Amino acid sequence: MNSARAFTLIEVLIAMSLLSLMMLLLFGSLHIGAKSWQQGEENMAMTNEIAVVQQFFTTHLANALPEWNDFDPEKERVFAFQGKKNALQFVGAFPASAERNGLQLFHIALKEEHQKKAVTVSVSPFFPLAENETPLEDEVELIANVKQFELAYYGLNDETGENQWQSEWLNKDQHPRLVKISLEREEGRWMPDIIVALRVESAYSNVDLDSVPIDDTPDALDNTQ
Repeated sequence: MNSARAFTLIEVLIAMSLLSLMMLLLFGSLHIGAKSWQQGEENMAMTNEIAVVQQFFTTHLANALPEWNDFDPEKERVFAFQGKKNALQFVGAFPASAERNGLQLFHIALKEEHQKKAVTVSVSPFFPLAENETPLEDEVELIANVKQFELAYYGLNDETGENQWQSEWLNKDQHPRLVKISLEREEGRWMPDIIVALRVESAYSNVDLDSVPIDDTPDALDNTQ
């Protein structure tokens, strides 16, 4: 007598229901895991971008030099540092390993292309080039997908005579004490404000060496001995 027992239709349906439920739970777990992985990668990319932007400003802007653009005697001299609400220029230098000698003029601005905004940095030589020299200009994208980019400058207000935050720093003869950089991404994420302290010492002319104060009095020489 054959003792083998076949599955009934009800048992098959129950097994298929259990299998479907297990598959649903499995794919649900995979979806949650993939979403968490993607979110983690986005957060890591965001953190890296914040680090790159902060490193740029704390490395170059913090070491900006108070220089005058007065190479052309027929034109009015202009202080190299000029700050607007959405743009900034200053003079700085690269390390020797960058193979870019001499002082450089940095220009930072918010640019829009194909309905996408990005903060760009262009670099060009600050000192005039010789006739046979080729101008070396570079422009790189510092951070993309930017919704808002604002700069503020803390220093002496000529109208009030007090140190306060200002939206522009134009036609001055020295650096602001602080520069604040505010960024918002397209996806609505705010990056933490970056505040950079600058050098505030007096600037010297590039063409008139007599403007550089040199104390060569006997008393001063005695104090150096």
